[in-house]
Amino acid sequence: MLSTLLAFLGACTLIAASPGPSTMLIIRQSLRSRRAGFLTVLGNETGVFIWGVVAALGLTALLMASRLAYDVMRIAGAVTLVVFGVKALLDARRGHGEEEDQEATTVRSGWTSYRSGLLLNLANPKAAVFAMSFLPQFVPASAPHLPTMIALAAIWAIFEVGYYGLYVWFVGRLKKVFSRAGVRRRLEQVSGGVLLLLGVRMALEG
Repeated sequence: MLSTLLAFLGACTLIAASPGPSTMLIIRQSLRSRRAGFLTVLGNETGVFIWGVVAALGLTALLMASRLAYDVMRIAGAVTLVVFGVKALLDARRGHGEEEDQEATTVRSGWTSYRSGLLLNLANPKAAVFAMSFLPQFVPASAPHLPTMIALAAIWAIFEVGYYGLYVWFVGRLKKVFSRAGVRRRLEQVSGGVLLLLGVRMALEG
């Protein structure tokens, strides 16, 4: 069981290290504040755990079996990514480096940041399909399937909270650099552009 767990954590590290829309959103929110970044992480990992439980219950198979359901989720996910991307580009254009804007953003960013992370994860049908194919590989033959899958989903989510928490910490440590108007605007533009392109790619995928 210990060797299985170590292999599972190693796989979780490789998954988290692969850049994707969640990574870009976490970095973007961390530019606002550590609180916003960390709450985005919590929202994203809530989504990871939910998909893990859904996979454990076998409900993800229904999504794979229904082309219509998968396409509806795919388009919804694409729209979500595009909206986040456009918002980042508009924020960069308006310039959120002003102190009063930062303070106002911090006040309202709690639930909004958590919801953004959760929504981005739940709107991605690939996350559901991946959870169904990933988690069963680490269930020992002698272990009860359902509770073990749920436990692995919880470990996966908790592990990624710590992993992405390092991103939030790193951005916070370089806050003086990132707070410069030009640097922050450029990072907003890059993150917004990446999210927008990922959304378009998801929409065009068959």
